[in-house]
Amino acid sequence: MTNKQILEYVKNHPSKKVKLAVTDIDGILRGKYVSVDKFLGIAESNMGFCDVVFGWDAGDVAYDNGSYTGWHSGYPDAKARVDLSTFRKIPWENDVPFFLGEFITDEGSPLYVCPRQLLKGIVAQSESAGYTPYFSQEFEWFNFAETPQSLHDKNFAKLTPLTPGMFGYSILRSTYRNDFFTALYDGMTKFNVPLEGLHTETGPGVYEAAITYSGVLEAADRAVLFKTGTKEIAYHNGIIATFMAKFNENLPGCSGHVHQSLLDKKSKNVFYDEKDKNKMSEKFRSYIAGQLYCMPFILPMIAPTINSYKRLVEGAWAPTTLTWAVDNRTVALRALPGSSKATRLETRIVGSDSNPYLAMAACLAAGLYGIKKGLKLKQPATVGNGYRDLSNGSLPRNLWDATQAMKESKIAAELFGEKFVQHFTQTREWEWKQFAKVVTDWELKRYLEII
Repeated sequence: MTNKQILEYVKNHPSKKVKLAVTDIDGILRGKYVSVDKFLGIAESNMGFCDVVFGWDAGDVAYDNGSYTGWHSGYPDAKARVDLSTFRKIPWENDVPFFLGEFITDEGSPLYVCPRQLLKGIVAQSESAGYTPYFSQEFEWFNFAETPQSLHDKNFAKLTPLTPGMFGYSILRSTYRNDFFTALYDGMTKFNVPLEGLHTETGPGVYEAAITYSGVLEAADRAVLFKTGTKEIAYHNGIIATFMAKFNENLPGCSGHVHQSLLDKKSKNVFYDEKDKNKMSEKFRSYIAGQLYCMPFILPMIAPTINSYKRLVEGAWAPTTLTWAVDNRTVALRALPGSSKATRLETRIVGSDSNPYLAMAACLAAGLYGIKKGLKLKQPATVGNGYRDLSNGSLPRNLWDATQAMKESKIAAELFGEKFVQHFTQTREWEWKQFAKVVTDWELKRYLEII
């Protein structure tokens, strides 16, 4: 639709309202409904949106270590701009018009704390170098036969999974509660978040969805909207959906693998080389080398929570080492060479709890770094079990260590800018400090009686 047609739809929708959303540093959509008249004014210029969305955590607790905003600044409005190209109709809300926004400075430049703007900046660098990035993210998540109220009443414990047992790739289990399964598939398609596939995964009540490939900014928009859209559709079906990286120590974690390729100006896949034994171009190898080199310094952008590192453990279908291989699910970077159309890289470290804008920005920036610097992929492909291949080291084991590596890294500052790195690492340090002071159930069971 043209911008004129979009605005006409907004004017004529019977609800007389529009739903707007922006994304905070954790990838959570924060938004509001506005009247049609208000929206039409916003569409012509910009809107004010309280900058507290970059001054508090996922639980709406204000940071005490932030520098971008805080009590010291009074939490003023930041300027946000609606992107009309993100227009969608929400099928589970009577096709109410929906738009995503992004933050700008008073002068109209991208605001450095805005995740969507960060990704757009990396995309601009890629296109300037002659590459158009095409990405997609896939998600695994648990579903529970619960409501927000029952979740809180149960104190987030002893929840009832949507289905019992493991049942990965189960035709049988996708038939049970097929109303929800169908609502997801059809609803996302109508919401312009098309899926390549949807199936059950290993674990009680676990689903996995692969979102259709697109340009990287659209891919990130789709990924963000998929997570929130899934939760909303789940609400309508009496279900709680969670994208926590690791819900239960005895069950597999939930991935958010990012698939990526680059096209040149002739729309040819830069990663594909028909003459190579493995059909992998030198630029593909440099892209992989860039991610391997940069990964220790960008890890919090793809593993952003305390819980992320509970997933990154040996034998749990998530990588723990800085490894790569061709079609091997035990390594960090899984190269998938084949046809000129399908050749791509899958970064398997990324969890379902990631902010898609930051995860994709991290993957793209690191890969481009490898191409720009002409890095050679000297590290041999892992053969067999990637968990045991320590030839190139392992990943940091917790959020604090990962954050300190990023905070002190010149590479991270070069890729994303010093201001963003400062703000982002402050938010991750805050997250660690909130966790560090909590007495957990494990500690009570371990120490209360015997010590």
